[in-house]
Amino acid sequence: MRAGLRIQRWTPLSVAAMGTTALVVVLLAFGPLFLSANLINQLTTLFIYVMLAVMWNALAGYGGLVSIGQQAFFGLGAYAAIRVASVGVNPYLALVLGAVLVGIIALPISTFMLRLRAGEFAIGMWVVAELAHLLVTLDPIVNGETGTSLLQLTSYPAPLRRALTYWAALAAVVVLLGTIFVLLRSRIGAAIQAIRDDEEAAASVGVKVRQTKRIIFVLAALAAAMAGALWVAATITFQPKAYFSVQWTAYMIFMVLVGGIGTWEGAIIGALIFFLMESWFGASGVWYLVGLGAAALVFALFMPKGIWGMIEQRFGLSILPVGYRVVNDQPAAPEAAEKKA
Repeated sequence: MRAGLRIQRWTPLSVAAMGTTALVVVLLAFGPLFLSANLINQLTTLFIYVMLAVMWNALAGYGGLVSIGQQAFFGLGAYAAIRVASVGVNPYLALVLGAVLVGIIALPISTFMLRLRAGEFAIGMWVVAELAHLLVTLDPIVNGETGTSLLQLTSYPAPLRRALTYWAALAAVVVLLGTIFVLLRSRIGAAIQAIRDDEEAAASVGVKVRQTKRIIFVLAALAAAMAGALWVAATITFQPKAYFSVQWTAYMIFMVLVGGIGTWEGAIIGALIFFLMESWFGASGVWYLVGLGAAALVFALFMPKGIWGMIEQRFGLSILPVGYRVVNDQPAAPEAAEKKA
């Protein structure tokens, strides 16, 4: 490497950001002790949105696997949690086991789906979601589209149930985001992004394309399943049509598009913006959905890199870096001396 150049991953800003994040997580862990019931419910919802946004961004923004069928795993996660709890397992343990079961199911699904590319993969995932929806409604315990409930949670007093669901959501978002952050900073993460940029070129330099794509596919499926399980824990009721609705993937796409696809910080910002829009305008009915669509269109046309992508491009900020950057420590050449009069 040339003199004066060095590879940098961490910056003083990113170190400070990581420390601040850790402090915020510790503070949030004590949330049920001093926050109102309404705020606890809202934060639980926000944690689920962050999880969905970050993992869809990892799948599409970093892995190049644009899926419009992640609602398949969201719905299956909720269904699996109900099924596991119905055999006598503690309902909160059932949330985790249900998500893990869906992650295992995602393995054989990936064998077929990862043979598809681009639009074929996107449509194929939507077909998988519709098939999963139909299969779940055939289970007698679900009662067709009428649905069922995670009744085992009703045995907990409401304040305790609210706090336990909040802690489960916080733990899930920390573990899953931490896992994907470490993964993207590893050799596997570099391989994932290489495949996104040029699959044939990545294969030619020794990247195991299919196996690498399978890792990110299964992780995204497991995270969506965990989000679905947490959603049914928060709402108690399960109606297949609502959980397997394509609107869940539409929300993921909106959050990532607005925040900045392919940026770690962007997905989190997008989730926060979506959460605020839903809190303020969600009661507006169809006009709320029209507004979401219009906002997504504006960002796609005029800010294709999203909010954080634009900030990163203009100011070079990287609060939570997953890649490397080349830094030139060599001082700039002095300006030419002014000519004497």
